[in-house]
Amino acid sequence: MSPAATIPLEDFIKELEDLAQSAIEEFGAVADSEQLEAARIEFVGARKGKFKTVQKKLGSIDGPDKKAAGMKLNDVKKSIEKALNESVERISGGGNEKVRDAKFDPTLPGPQQRVGKLHPITQTIEELKDIMGRLGFTPADGPEIEDDWHNFKALNISDSHPARDPLDNFYLSLASSREKHVLGDNDLLMRTQTSTVQIRVMETTQPPIRIISLGRVYRPDTADSTHYPMFHQMEGLMIDELVTLADLKTVLKLFATSYLGNEVPIRIRPSFFPFTEPSVEADYFWNGKWVEFGGAGIVDPSVLTAVGYDPEQVSGFAFGLGVERLCMIRHQITDIRYLFTNDVRFLRQF
Repeated sequence: MSPAATIPLEDFIKELEDLAQSAIEEFGAVADSEQLEAARIEFVGARKGKFKTVQKKLGSIDGPDKKAAGMKLNDVKKSIEKALNESVERISGGGNEKVRDAKFDPTLPGPQQRVGKLHPITQTIEELKDIMGRLGFTPADGPEIEDDWHNFKALNISDSHPARDPLDNFYLSLASSREKHVLGDNDLLMRTQTSTVQIRVMETTQPPIRIISLGRVYRPDTADSTHYPMFHQMEGLMIDELVTLADLKTVLKLFATSYLGNEVPIRIRPSFFPFTEPSVEADYFWNGKWVEFGGAGIVDPSVLTAVGYDPEQVSGFAFGLGVERLCMIRHQITDIRYLFTNDVRFLRQF
């Protein structure tokens, strides 16, 4: 068998340079992923690629010239790979080694991203603040852990009143004698109403006052479709000269009309609360029936006296509304527990 014919180094180098030039030009001209893939197979395909064909000829170079031939082969390989990578980046939009699908249209809108929403109770609270703000009421806040004075005594709730029953309150025990020294001898409990905020504001502010207090309150009720041991209240307070029951009814009617979106008939019925005199229950006519709105009334003179006001000089009204009740009526929710189960399928509706 005759020995294989040798290839001159010059011819081998010339063939490599022509291959590199051809590959660079073709990779630079491809316009989509299909053309790019065809060019890749043509030049660097594992079986029949042109570079693989030329590489096989390295064995036909004379021994003394093989080193130079091998170095040139490596340079050409790097040049072709660089041209390929640049084409991939150009067609795929840059930086992504995965070639973009030829059917991809970058001018079309991308997939819609899910955006979080405020909880329906939070949405309701923000709307209530906005409505009452337009009526001249300023939001006020206070602690959720209260003492006996602000939760009961200052609100004219006597020591024998059933509202103080331990079964109707979340009383807290002091952890140490040091805390008892700092906080005093009053029992501590989770507040049962946001009226406590009204007392704190009146203790530090002189009339006229026009505030609303929104926040969580706590009562050890058994959870059912209309009750929950933690819920939210909005209470309003107005203190000034010559404030009457007519002012209270006007504010409640304006609020109901603003929240429910149309002219809403409203009525008041006699009731009793320790901190208002006279006391009333307010109802509004909605979807063909009268719905309980909340408790209200003229602030009892003893409450004004407890915070240092002169009942002969000023008067006022107060009202309390359940935020969950307003939210449920607006959205036709039948069970208050839905608002606290954190079921995303339910919450996405709002």
